[in-house]
Amino acid sequence: MMGPKQEAQAALFYEFSLEDHVPQDHLLRTIDRHLDLSSIRGHLADFYSHTGRPSVDPELMIRMLLVGYCFGIRSERRLCEEVHLNLAYRWFCKLDLNDRIPDHSTFSKNRHGRFRESGLLRHVFEMSVARCIEEGLVGGQGFAADASLIVADVQKQNSSNPEGWEERGVRAEAAPRAVREYLDTLDDAAFGAASETTPKFTAHADPASQWTAARKGPAFFAYSDNYLIDTDHGIIVDVDASRSIRQAEVGAMRKMIDRTEERFGLKPDWVAADTAYGSSENLVWLTLKRKILPFIPVFDHSKRKDGTWSRSDFTWDEDNDRYVCAEGKELRHTRRNYSDPKRHKPKAGRRQYRSLKLDCQDCPSKPKCCPNTATRSINREEYEIVRDFARQCTASEFNPTAQRRRKKVEMLFAHLKRILGLGRLRLRGPCGVQDEFTLAATAQNLRKLAKLKPVALALG
Repeated sequence: MMGPKQEAQAALFYEFSLEDHVPQDHLLRTIDRHLDLSSIRGHLADFYSHTGRPSVDPELMIRMLLVGYCFGIRSERRLCEEVHLNLAYRWFCKLDLNDRIPDHSTFSKNRHGRFRESGLLRHVFEMSVARCIEEGLVGGQGFAADASLIVADVQKQNSSNPEGWEERGVRAEAAPRAVREYLDTLDDAAFGAASETTPKFTAHADPASQWTAARKGPAFFAYSDNYLIDTDHGIIVDVDASRSIRQAEVGAMRKMIDRTEERFGLKPDWVAADTAYGSSENLVWLTLKRKILPFIPVFDHSKRKDGTWSRSDFTWDEDNDRYVCAEGKELRHTRRNYSDPKRHKPKAGRRQYRSLKLDCQDCPSKPKCCPNTATRSINREEYEIVRDFARQCTASEFNPTAQRRRKKVEMLFAHLKRILGLGRLRLRGPCGVQDEFTLAATAQNLRKLAKLKPVALALG
């Protein structure tokens, strides 16, 4: 027998509880157990007026933003619609069925105002890191650093070369917000001062973005999302935005290491990264200034591609300040004899070592060593001893373990783009990009807490 047709009827009274309709194993329930935003109101107290109408609760806006980034809803207009409809989202945001959802424009007003002036999003991110440390998910012995390109919200058609940009005569007071933020970061090592190289194109809407072809395909405008992670469980201990060039990414890694030690007292014993971080300056900073072991391949162009001997085929003799070839002949920086041995001490800086013409002209290995020149010369960098130490680290037995753990940061970037949907930015300018990266890193840490904490309880 067919049942009666269902028709909506208005009831006089409802007995409804959001608590009963959110499953106990829901992701937001686990995140809520680890999320304590009670300090937000005190953090923002100085940025609110004591008169006027009450504003939207800042904790509500942060909870809504976290919902959006945890579930890949980055459109604030759509986020308001989803929170209005989804019972679990309402429960997480501490909203009842009768409570109104804030207008989407409220987020933009607060993000460009109180949130940015107070550094609230950074404060929330650091609270997530502190919670991970409290739960024992951060060991602090080994870190890994890497950067990933995120496409900027600009088009090639809306750009020009630097000469065309100067002809536009942009005035700072009449420029869009993203342009004003770029002008404010011209002296910042992560943006304007990252490199003296003039970019081929500059975007009119977001000049801080970098025109790059690093993906070996068509070039595009992008920013670099820099992560510093603890390799025990892949917790993001710091995040920073920069231009998509190697110098800026290396500078971001140094900034994050210093900031992590300042904020949480965490100083790693070793750091793993790829070859982009293997410059002499960076290796000197890690080993000599910060006393950190670098499991980083050395950035080295000394290897020859024509099949002849490279610098690594020569033996370095530190005591006698010379290189020795496979035939036992020596290459020296200078052959002068001084009565005072102190004058023979090598000076700092890049040095060139040469062999004698008499040794090379009848040498049986000359076709493999210097077939087109009369003598062989080798350039030695100023801090080659530090580079040799880095090579010893990468040749050690622990290096495969360090490189395997380094892959966790690449997995986080894959999760960021595929699951959280941050393959392309929605906000422009250095500040807007930093906000997006910070919120996404906070969401990843909270999701990792929700995933690993039950496992930790079971093991305990």
